[in-house]
Amino acid sequence: MNTQIREEVEIIVQEDLMALGVNHSEALAKFARVANGLISNGVYPKAYVLLMFAQLIDSPKKFSFSKNKFTNLALYLKHLKEIGQEIILTDFGKSLLEADANKAQYEIKKVGQQVKGDFELRQEPQPYKIYGANYIEQGALDQMQTAMQLPISVAGALMPDAHQGYGLPIGGVLATTANTIIPFAVGVDIACRMCMSIFDLPVSMIQKEDKLLKKVLVENTFFGIGQESGRKFDDTLFDRPEWTSLKIIKDLRDKAYRQLGTSGTGNHFVEWGVLEIMAEDNLMKLPIGSYLTLLSHSGSRGFGGNIADFYSKLAMEKTRLPKEAKHLAWLDMNSDEGQEYWLAMNLAGDYASANHHEIHNKIARALDQKPLLRIENHHNFAWKEQLVDGTEVIVHRKGATPAGKNDLGIIPASMTQPGYVIRGKGVAEGINSASHGAGRKMSRTKAKGSITKAEWNEAVKKAGVQLIGADLDEAPQAYKDITKVIAAQADLVHVLAKFSPKIVRMADGREKSED
Repeated sequence: MNTQIREEVEIIVQEDLMALGVNHSEALAKFARVANGLISNGVYPKAYVLLMFAQLIDSPKKFSFSKNKFTNLALYLKHLKEIGQEIILTDFGKSLLEADANKAQYEIKKVGQQVKGDFELRQEPQPYKIYGANYIEQGALDQMQTAMQLPISVAGALMPDAHQGYGLPIGGVLATTANTIIPFAVGVDIACRMCMSIFDLPVSMIQKEDKLLKKVLVENTFFGIGQESGRKFDDTLFDRPEWTSLKIIKDLRDKAYRQLGTSGTGNHFVEWGVLEIMAEDNLMKLPIGSYLTLLSHSGSRGFGGNIADFYSKLAMEKTRLPKEAKHLAWLDMNSDEGQEYWLAMNLAGDYASANHHEIHNKIARALDQKPLLRIENHHNFAWKEQLVDGTEVIVHRKGATPAGKNDLGIIPASMTQPGYVIRGKGVAEGINSASHGAGRKMSRTKAKGSITKAEWNEAVKKAGVQLIGADLDEAPQAYKDITKVIAAQADLVHVLAKFSPKIVRMADGREKSED
């Protein structure tokens, strides 16, 4: 991804507006106020605002009921027309509309709609491997059993951090036939991922310059439902033609742009910590030692959530299964619906990565640094892969880290336990996967009902962690012991480094979980 810093903020001046046909002082003032509010707050860049103004002047009715930043201007334009002072779009404005209409459009090849059908489960599940069975709740085991009874299931594995979710358990890995994909087996937060930046800075900054590190963290991270960010470091992802491919993607583009560089709620975080590299490795290419490190966890925000919701419901309409398996409904990859979801899922994956890069690049810039190394991986996604016997499959990893031979990955824990950088061993029985964290041992409701604030504060203090935000449902006592979870997957991964959180930023308490 292009990491060019877009420092300059181009404001819209009167000449820009007059070139569109805005031609008297009151109108110029109203348009300029809206335009420069949007630009200075990083909502949209100048070129996009000018295009939107051209569309607005050309068709104010279209914006009158949209309830967005342009609605009042649309009503004002209607008023001007009623009193005989209509603003007419200039030839320059029309050229902007024409250029936008002639922009390269991404087209998905139509192959035909998926036929609705009723399906039964197999009498016996396909065999699958369970790692750390002693640490996995019965509900997750039952869900995995059901998943392996699907008529499309080929292979599977359950990771030691597994716990109950919707359809496929969190920590479940499911390989299905090459022509099928299950939206709920990818998850609601498509492409939720980890990203780590390792800096050439002394770890003593955690104690000596903690105020600076906290300030940089707070100023460059944004948490909460519907949260948006301001000025963008790099928004070139939005130049991609895929954003024009489907109505749902087009409709979500503006929201995705506004939320670029944000983290949401739930177990999502951005944190400073100390990374201890314990073994020299050709993939990491860094000496043994301790490093100041930034780690983040979040996904594709409202964009991915809306895609997941739409295509999960569509899958359940097309593929009707027994009640216990209804959330495991699939889309046919040889249908329009399957092709659409595949495209949208992959775009959400690139968007989630860009989200993390936006955060990490802004923080690096604030410290006038470039990371020595950046490591990242998805853990709510589907991939086209081959099993060891050559069978082509779609591998769904819902809360599981890719751990193919020599894959680098990150397995975090809780705010007081260490996370680990791992290198995959490529174990066929584990479907080239590993856990995506420590995993919950308490539901959010149980955590809030059984852990006191005093116990939470004591655990955080004992670990030497400074906490910004979070609530009892994310207390460390709600999570499994990461050392046991890592030990249970020793066959799957090599541990290369240990990360200890020290300054942790999460959504404020009382925010609904989005993870």
